[in-house]
Amino acid sequence: MTHPLLYEVNARHWLADLSRIHGAPVDLASVPEVELDHLQRRGFTHLWLMGVWPTGPKSRAQAVQHPGLRQSYDEALPGWTDADIVGSPYAVEDVQVAARLGGNAALATLRGRLSARGIKLLLDFVPNHLGLDHQWVQSRPHLFVGQAESFNDSFPVQTSAGKRFLAHGKDPYFAGWTDTVQLDYRRAETRQAMTQLLLSIADKCDGVRCDMAMLLLSDVFRSTWQHVPSEGAQAVGEFWELAVAEVKAGHPGFIFLAEAYWGLEGRLCDLGFDFAYDKTLYDRLLHNHLDGVQAHLLGLGAHNQHRAHFLENHDEPRLAGLASLELQRASAALCLGLPGIRFFHEGQLEGARRFARVQLARRATEPLDLAVQKMYDELFAAFAGGSVGCGEGCILDPAPAWEGNASAHFLNIVQWQSPEDTKRFNLVVVNLAPHRAQCRVRLTARGLMDGMWKLEDRLGTEHWERSGSEMARDGLFLDLDSMSAQLFWCSR
Repeated sequence: MTHPLLYEVNARHWLADLSRIHGAPVDLASVPEVELDHLQRRGFTHLWLMGVWPTGPKSRAQAVQHPGLRQSYDEALPGWTDADIVGSPYAVEDVQVAARLGGNAALATLRGRLSARGIKLLLDFVPNHLGLDHQWVQSRPHLFVGQAESFNDSFPVQTSAGKRFLAHGKDPYFAGWTDTVQLDYRRAETRQAMTQLLLSIADKCDGVRCDMAMLLLSDVFRSTWQHVPSEGAQAVGEFWELAVAEVKAGHPGFIFLAEAYWGLEGRLCDLGFDFAYDKTLYDRLLHNHLDGVQAHLLGLGAHNQHRAHFLENHDEPRLAGLASLELQRASAALCLGLPGIRFFHEGQLEGARRFARVQLARRATEPLDLAVQKMYDELFAAFAGGSVGCGEGCILDPAPAWEGNASAHFLNIVQWQSPEDTKRFNLVVVNLAPHRAQCRVRLTARGLMDGMWKLEDRLGTEHWERSGSEMARDGLFLDLDSMSAQLFWCSR
């Protein structure tokens, strides 16, 4: 199984940065070769081009007028003007690539150039809602949550069916997003329309990241919108199960990545998603629950291969502003070493600290953090060429090195081996403790029992020779400094 190495870029910000750096306008078709070569050298297998869909004038107006957002723009982009506000790419006007980015043809050109480098393309599918400017608001208003009479938090719209009161898109724990309109997934017609929209996106890319995917689960949706009656023929079953199957039938190898929370990740994977966010890992790494990381990963077991492991994305604060360099390095090594999607974000690899608002056309220019960049250069170089990410990854359960030593529960260990290979494997070891930690861990690599093995740490200087039978029977002894990582290349 291949475990993708994913890089997320905000399409608007990326092209604005490239235009500034290269001194000429850059659209999706004209991204300089050096930028794509850089992605390839880092080993990225997938590029998530976030935010290629246009935002219409009504949705943009909400982004311009919103007092809370205007305050956040001050923090994200000092000196901004209203001309910098283009609106949220999650208030989708249409699923044709925005003209300011070069349109569909430019995207197709970029996709071909990425493919020549072995890099696949992911785009956004925003299933829960559409932007205020989407043509369906006027032409097909019954696809949305609404009724003829006003209800709590509704807004009036003059449509082809007369005046309707519609709901803004929302999740059940927060106020609605005022630049959007909520789709009604209780209706069979809505599900059919959104499946067709998803199929049109699938023609343009190799996978989709599905925004707030858990909101469409039937029980979640009913609970959120039970106060607004639904009209028309009602749907049965789960939208995702049928829609994912239909897309994959016509696009073999297509990837579905779910943004998902609330412990519903497994349900979405059971319905056909290849991967779902691992927000629990993120929270434990960055919110001072480092002693709980091992238990979480061991608890997921084989399900780790269906999770997206990340330290930053466009919804989360910048990692460099949250964590020490030591914690960044240990956490990044762990994310690189886990099965599933290994997920990194534009600006993370350079130590950016300002949160970049998706409603803005550009992000602030920040000085490069040379220490952070050097750290990632070394990590990506060390992980290149082995079986990590392209073999079978197994989370191992370490035992105390001696009685009374509790430090083993801070050690996270992943064994990787390519199929049919009995002469080589990799071992990723990360100590998240603020102190030294020791353990013994029994290895399970194929061919391990045959003779002696060389263990070379690609992230340090340690070189060992160990008996395969001893490592399988008694376990390999490990002793790591605080907040440190090792990547062993093991060969018989």
